[in-house]
Amino acid sequence: MKNKHIPVLIFALIYFSPFISFAIDNNECMECHGDESIVRTNSHGSNDQISFDYREFQYSIHNINGIGCVDCHSDITKLDMDNDPPHPIEMAQVVCSNCHEEEGENYERSVHAQANKKGMSIHCTACHSYHFTKSLANKPVLERENGSCLKCHDPFKFHNWLPQKESHFTYVECTVCHSPDAPRHIHLRLYDLVTKSFTSPDTILTALDTDQDSFMDLLDSDGSGSLSRKEFENMVFILKRKGIHATFHGELLSEHQPLIHQVSKAAAQRNCEDCHLPASPFFEAVTLFFPHDNGTVDHYVLDRDVLETYTLSNFYMPGGTRIRELDIIGVLMIIGAVFGISGHQIGRMLTVPLRRKRNDKEAARNNKKEAKP
Repeated sequence: MKNKHIPVLIFALIYFSPFISFAIDNNECMECHGDESIVRTNSHGSNDQISFDYREFQYSIHNINGIGCVDCHSDITKLDMDNDPPHPIEMAQVVCSNCHEEEGENYERSVHAQANKKGMSIHCTACHSYHFTKSLANKPVLERENGSCLKCHDPFKFHNWLPQKESHFTYVECTVCHSPDAPRHIHLRLYDLVTKSFTSPDTILTALDTDQDSFMDLLDSDGSGSLSRKEFENMVFILKRKGIHATFHGELLSEHQPLIHQVSKAAAQRNCEDCHLPASPFFEAVTLFFPHDNGTVDHYVLDRDVLETYTLSNFYMPGGTRIRELDIIGVLMIIGAVFGISGHQIGRMLTVPLRRKRNDKEAARNNKKEAKP
């Protein structure tokens, strides 16, 4: 090594040495935190478990994105294995907003942050759990809410003004009303009524003989970037020919953006007319929803009038959506009734002479019978 490189090497060691000390591998942490027999005594004198299920952690959204233990527990800069425990017991509170800045800013304007000021403690982990934070973007409404809102709130105890509570709580995510400024959309997902399960995207793509990248190219024949009603029905027809007789499960959800954390009680949506109108802005964004096991989601844009197809008969929102086929059937029924009544009246009018003649003959026969001794 030439001497001229030595100063550079020394500088690099000095500059990067703090970062080297941060490079604590998760496996090092699990040497203790994977042992269920190790406990710590808290300030109340009782013992707390310090272990957690590392297998489940591996499926958390943080681990999937390469976030390690010390990325959150950033006050642990080194592990001194000569001591027991190898790092200070009392650690600083994990501040999620250090990474999730926009989420933190919106949270500070939420009813949850206001509750903190009144003495309650509603940290991010109250909804998102500590080590097993999962992406909810690929989950249906009930699983989203079970993982967050329903931990503390029973919606059936409130909302007395709301009709058909069960339907609303099943198909509409809480934040659609309680984060009214957050963008929202309807997503449609294939549901098999026989197996009572969602049809996987892989099954759909295989049946269509395409893949994620070519899905729209296959079905979007006019190249508009969204599937029209006709293109959507063509997809349904192809799937039926391939033996997939599914219906569509529709839900109204908030988009997973930082604004969703600005949960409000006072500003919550309570006007029925805002949803139950044909021109409701709640139905402007409609997507076909393809969730994947790794937490990612594909959304394929649909035209709004897809909501008016007969294939979505299970997702009917009074006043907000309508099935045009039912309109046609209704009109045909009215026309049939009008023609039926009119035809009957015309027939009666045209057959008056015949009926009068028949009545006269009948009366004559009756008179003859009465005249016989």
